[in-house]
Amino acid sequence: MPKIFEYLGYILFFYSNEHEPMHVHVQHGEFQSKIDLIYENGKLKHIIYRTVKGYKPLPSSGEKEINKFLRKYHQQIIDKWTDFFILHRKPKFERITRKIK
Repeated sequence: MPKIFEYLGYILFFYSNEHEPMHVHVQHGEFQSKIDLIYENGKLKHIIYRTVKGYKPLPSSGEKEINKFLRKYHQQIIDKWTDFFILHRKPKFERITRKIK
């Protein structure tokens, strides 16, 4: 389970047995959501939140914060997905400490 980002206490990661569509898991304390990133013509078009069995979903305030993060860092998430699932390299973990406006 590679962690790829930490942003203001939110941990973004992949499970090692993931599948398409490309998605990332986000955990914050007792909350966790699976987030599908849907692209059309190479551009991020939709961010879809899904529940994860055994966890409470991220509250709406967390979704708003993570949406800002995903819109800014989605290309890096693609790069990390490619590194891990296609090139079989460990993705670099990054800690982002500045709040995205």
